[in-house]
Amino acid sequence: MDDHTLAAWLAVHAGARLLDIRSQGGAEGDRQSNELLLRLLAEARPDDAVLSEESVDDLARLDRERVWIIDPLDGTREYGEPPRTDWAVHVALAIRGRPAVGAVALPAAGLVLRTGAPPVLPPARQGPIRLTVSRSRPPACVDHLRGHLDAELVPMGSAGAKAMAVVRGEADVYAHSGGQYEWDSCAPVAVAAAAGLHVSRLDGSPLLYNRPNPYLPDVLICHPALAGRVLGVLRRF
Repeated sequence: MDDHTLAAWLAVHAGARLLDIRSQGGAEGDRQSNELLLRLLAEARPDDAVLSEESVDDLARLDRERVWIIDPLDGTREYGEPPRTDWAVHVALAIRGRPAVGAVALPAAGLVLRTGAPPVLPPARQGPIRLTVSRSRPPACVDHLRGHLDAELVPMGSAGAKAMAVVRGEADVYAHSGGQYEWDSCAPVAVAAAAGLHVSRLDGSPLLYNRPNPYLPDVLICHPALAGRVLGVLRRF
């Protein structure tokens, strides 16, 4: 199967495993999902490198053009609070540092969004801008955007769930500052870009992956019709 199909297949299989063992809690979910994804990737793409939130970082990946970047369970807290659906599985492939392939599964919602067959971008919505926000620890940029855009906040859990809310047209902007890693954003960014959304750092610069330090603290995903306005506000952040 091609890389796009493989990414979706992997995300779906990991999501199914997570649903089966949800009663065992987040730590066990992280462990089993990671082991499953690593095994399946080793079988399907043995020559590619892998960067996973749940594995020791092997810096040999820096010498590879193709690196799978995975978050086996994005939103461990939400996963541990059934019947919440705002948690995800991220599977992405960065090629020469660019997020070329991605799939984000929302297993409890029965959804997988992927490159190769991305969702159709909805038209720009009239009315207040809807800004996704963490229910527990909103980043500082959210208050700044809310004040300058008179935005409505849409609380939800994991990074993948927030990003996919924009992809699905349930929100207009996902902005994060204050700390993330490559596995938090690579798959969502790949899917969002394939759907025609604006993706960048908060300063408008490109998102680059497979760096020596996987810390990638900020991200912006929004409808392209809003990108200029949102970036203009963020430049004053």
